[in-house]
Amino acid sequence: MCAHYTPTRDDAWVRRCFGVGLPPEPYPREVFPGSLAPIVWRQAHGHNRCELARFGLVPHWIPDATAAQRIGRRTYNARSETVAVKPSYRQAWRRRQFAIALLDAFYEPHWERGRERGRAQPWRIQRADGEPMGVAALWERWMDRATGEIVQSFTLLTVNAEGHPVMRRLHRAEDEKRSVVVLDPPAYGTWLSADHTAARALLRCPAPQLLQAQPAGPSAQAAPAGLFD
Repeated sequence: MCAHYTPTRDDAWVRRCFGVGLPPEPYPREVFPGSLAPIVWRQAHGHNRCELARFGLVPHWIPDATAAQRIGRRTYNARSETVAVKPSYRQAWRRRQFAIALLDAFYEPHWERGRERGRAQPWRIQRADGEPMGVAALWERWMDRATGEIVQSFTLLTVNAEGHPVMRRLHRAEDEKRSVVVLDPPAYGTWLSADHTAARALLRCPAPQLLQAQPAGPSAQAAPAGLFD
């Protein structure tokens, strides 16, 4: 799973890849469930839009703000194998509400050196070429009935990564290895306007040479308790 990442601030890269700029509103340097972060999605008239959304998808049927906040702690990742049938995600999938999250890097727990002390070491995973990455996501809108506020939120799609040379080293040995879907830049437009068949074809593990990982710096150490347990 991916519960922590660094959103990009490379506006030139976003404009080059998507034809729109990053939103002007401030957003945190480190993103955790419940944080606002930039995503790109395609509007009905075919133009891309980049705006801030809440990390952790809030389904349309959630009754109130307390429940919305609570479920967002569990819906920040969606398994590609079950996304079409799980109640939290199936409407967004059925409506093809595809988005791309804009990352510089993401973080996962590394246990190979931490077993003795019972604590994982956060590792930073990024593209080997140093470029930002576009990660496959789903977006959803939810309305707070008490205030009328419209909340846009999103989840990152994940795939099995048992055979991946980087991702298989992360998480506990007994846990299934998962990875977010790092899209190839030429596929950005395809994903945003895909039908379900085309979308499924893009839900695959990153190429082995695409990613590199190393122990993370102090920012990852400041993650909320439990994210790397």
